[in-house]
Amino acid sequence: MTRAKLDKQPHEVASMFDDVAAHYDLTNDVLSLFQDRRWRKEVARAVDARPGQTVLDLAAGTGTSSMAFVESGAYVVPCDFSLGMLKEGKRRHPWLPLTAGDATRLPFRDDAFDATTISFGLRNVQDTDAALRELYRVTKPGGRVVICEFSHPTWAPFRTVYEEYLMRALPPIARAVSSNPDAYVYLAESIQSWPEQRELAGMLQKAGWSKVAWRNLTGGIVALHRGVKAL
Repeated sequence: MTRAKLDKQPHEVASMFDDVAAHYDLTNDVLSLFQDRRWRKEVARAVDARPGQTVLDLAAGTGTSSMAFVESGAYVVPCDFSLGMLKEGKRRHPWLPLTAGDATRLPFRDDAFDATTISFGLRNVQDTDAALRELYRVTKPGGRVVICEFSHPTWAPFRTVYEEYLMRALPPIARAVSSNPDAYVYLAESIQSWPEQRELAGMLQKAGWSKVAWRNLTGGIVALHRGVKAL
């Protein structure tokens, strides 16, 4: 079984997600105590996809996150780096236009999408700045980006409890429910090394996004960042 390291070599990250594809959504439900379903709903509200709009759902995995955009009447393109995740997604949703793509070199033309979004995937990209620039490139002027990513609780006592969960409780739970528990050791380490909310907002601004804002979910375990591509 493959476990990526914090240098996030693309072939290691892709292979790691290939290994966990079959049980990925179930494992996420269990490890998040089913909070991941609430987080996906908040992403859908923030994206606010409308009938006829085009949405890029980057790091879409098996396509679970894309279903809310389909239900809104938008045309959604689920895109992921892991062929194993895409294969599982095609088995479940054969009609979805699942697309293989690297977040740092997206296979789409400039100004292609009304909205772009990535949930729990930006943290796994080796070059975060390049991914933010690519999302900007493929978004239409006046379009929006929504990033949902694990972050850092803002209340110190809760942060301590959460970090204890990540490093002590999460690995044994992952061993019980995941086909590749080592992947969830990487998960814990990558969350701890990820930029805090304000720093990620600054990276979005540096990539060209305007009206950048964020709000915390579940006390800051997750943060939703938003931005707009100026007209």
